[in-house]
Amino acid sequence: MQGSLTIGRVWGIPIGLHYSWFLVFGLISWSLAGGYFPEKYPGWGLATYLLVGAITSLLFFGSVLVHELGHSWVALRNALPIRSITLFIFGGIAQIGREPPSAGVEFRIAIAGPVTSLGLAGFFAGAWLVTRDVAFLAAPMIWLARINLTLGLFNLIPGFPLDGGRVFRALVWRLTGSFYRASQAASLAGQMLAFGFIGLGVLIALRGNVGEGVWLAFIGWFLQNAAAASHAQASLKELLRGVTVAQAMARDCPRVAGDLSLDRLVQEEVLAKGRRCFLVADDGHLRGLLTLHEVKAVPRERWGQVRVDEVMTRPDRLAAVGPQEELVAALQKMDDANVAQLPVLAGDQLVGMLTREHVLHYVRVRAELGV
Repeated sequence: MQGSLTIGRVWGIPIGLHYSWFLVFGLISWSLAGGYFPEKYPGWGLATYLLVGAITSLLFFGSVLVHELGHSWVALRNALPIRSITLFIFGGIAQIGREPPSAGVEFRIAIAGPVTSLGLAGFFAGAWLVTRDVAFLAAPMIWLARINLTLGLFNLIPGFPLDGGRVFRALVWRLTGSFYRASQAASLAGQMLAFGFIGLGVLIALRGNVGEGVWLAFIGWFLQNAAAASHAQASLKELLRGVTVAQAMARDCPRVAGDLSLDRLVQEEVLAKGRRCFLVADDGHLRGLLTLHEVKAVPRERWGQVRVDEVMTRPDRLAAVGPQEELVAALQKMDDANVAQLPVLAGDQLVGMLTREHVLHYVRVRAELGV
């Protein structure tokens, strides 16, 4: 997620804090210190309320992180990569590198989060029983038990992108055998849930509780956007099902000589022709790939002395696709490699170039023709 600060790694997964996390952390800490704890445990000093509120808020977000690690652990056990886990204003999100290969894997990954939260609720409830005579310790424990119970049950609501929506998608997928139909059903349920939250939020705001109403409507807006994006992604995959790389790739991709200076490349190809990606090849054999990313990594004053083949990405470090591979698989390779283009190789012969723009152009043409 953009705008995130990486604070560490767990199992090799980057853990990040989105800038919005600091806002919600402060709000929860202040709400606990200024409202909940003084009402339930009167007589503490202000510093005590603030300290216990901040610690409880940190433990809450620690619980959210453990919830996401529950998803991640199951995903990793099923050979699905986790790109990152980010804590943000609505909780946390584990970015899984690709879709689960089966309904069973989808179900296990989805259910792991709520099960983890319910387990944490039981743990904190047990801790409260042990510490209930010590108010400073018991107060955070009982609040964390309740909030984890709420988190676990809320996430079981069958609307995408909540975990319950993914469980629902897995069940429909198993019954129909179609990931696309399952995604449609889960996205529709998610959008209905989202509009319900928005409507309830507006109603609560009109009745005078503006803050709670706006917050519920905001949650609904977030859920609706996520559900709509999921539906669009599933529709794109269905549209591209059976389409090969050869049907979308460019066969006349720009090629440059390896001994060309970066200064000439920028002047003659980038600025003059608007090109951003170049293949370096000899007699049809790929030597490397150069993008503006590599050019920008070289100081401007050295462009005249540095050659293309000195900074290009060499084939052994380059992801590539074959012309008969499915376009959906090629897009997944781009995501895995975090690139916007892939050379197309038939054996060791360079036959074309595939970029995200080529895929979008192919989709636009299909839409224009209505096929």
